[in-house]
Amino acid sequence: MTLFPAEGHVFWITGLSGAGKTTTARDLAERLRRRQRNVIVLDGDELRRVYGDGLEFTVAHRHTLAFRHARLCQLLASQGFDVVCATISLFHDCHAWCRQNLKHYHEIYLRVTMAELVRRDARGLYQRASTGEQHDLVGVDIPVEEPISPHLIIDNDGRLTADDVAKLLWSYVSNHEGFHSAG
Repeated sequence: MTLFPAEGHVFWITGLSGAGKTTTARDLAERLRRRQRNVIVLDGDELRRVYGDGLEFTVAHRHTLAFRHARLCQLLASQGFDVVCATISLFHDCHAWCRQNLKHYHEIYLRVTMAELVRRDARGLYQRASTGEQHDLVGVDIPVEEPISPHLIIDNDGRLTADDVAKLLWSYVSNHEGFHSAG
């Protein structure tokens, strides 16, 4: 038994609100657990509640949160956990920081068309934004900084199911060292 565990992997699943980040993250975590991996799922909405310090949805506050998520991922991965982080956090400098500071960093971009996001709109965010009731929504009144060079882009215009997305991600993951399996 080694005194210090090997550094874990960080799967940074990003995309706009309604892209399927949380569903995809939970599926990936379950698949990793079946392979006897120590996995922690960090969801952006849940982390916002945990921090509970009045951060708003402005660009500045979103930026602060993105870096908090990244540093938490670093802490957990350094202790041997695989971390699946589902977060909008579409900031180039945050992605660059992750690439520089997270040894086993995997950036996954769920790129979903705006038409599909509006169609899904389970929380009514895009509807409220269209009537002016919702402000500071990424992709509507906050510009999107699409990832420059993600490890994996999954494009979805509404034809892919959550299971399709999960299988595409698992294909990527299972082809990387430490994750080889037929699952």
